[in-house]
Amino acid sequence: MFYQYYCEKNKRTVEVAHPARIRLKTWGEVCGLAGIDPGKTPAAAPVVRLIGGMPFIEKLKGLDKDAPPPKKLSL
Repeated sequence: MFYQYYCEKNKRTVEVAHPARIRLKTWGEVCGLAGIDPGKTPAAAPVVRLIGGMPFIEKLKGLDKDAPPPKKLSL
């Protein structure tokens, strides 16, 4: 499956293919799977998976303990 990840630190969105069971959390992980150079952005910079251009907040019990709190979206 293809997923889009957004990095707030560098304002970039990158599309990568990976199994649904994998959950990427950092810019370094995204760049590694996409085969791109992370540039000046720290590899540990957090990323958010997007669905239809909007952040996707996973609500699976026990999996989001280390995830940043969701941000309110103003439409």
